[in-house]
Amino acid sequence: MRAVAYNIKSSEKEPLAIANHKKHDITLISNSLTAETISYAQGKEAVIVVHDDKVSAEVIGKLAAMGVKYIATRSTTSSHIDLDEAARQHIRVASVPEQSMKNIPLEEQAMALARETILNLDKWQQNRCLGKACICSRSCDQVNLKKSGDE
Repeated sequence: MRAVAYNIKSSEKEPLAIANHKKHDITLISNSLTAETISYAQGKEAVIVVHDDKVSAEVIGKLAAMGVKYIATRSTTSSHIDLDEAARQHIRVASVPEQSMKNIPLEEQAMALARETILNLDKWQQNRCLGKACICSRSCDQVNLKKSGDE
């Protein structure tokens, strides 16, 4: 999957590279995702953000127009993403499940966040359900199957 990761600090580059194992083509950008930096997402299927990136309706609309299908946040919160607009634009959104970060020592948190983020990209690429990481509209086939009892 082709992705761009915004707001990357130098201490996060190695954990992301290790977790990725060269599976995904990820461009690392130190800038935040804004209307001015959105051009880095051109030709990408996914964008990776953090809680400091304010992913507004305007930004989501531009991402959708560029063909972005996924937004993965390297955090346990999604309050910085306009989820209603993401649903309207049919962009799937995932976060790092809070339970996956419990009891992780501070020095290991960057690696844990990277692993969970790459796992979300892996599952999207394989068209698999993200489970607790999914914070989108819950309209995927996996959820619909469970609702109908056809597991």
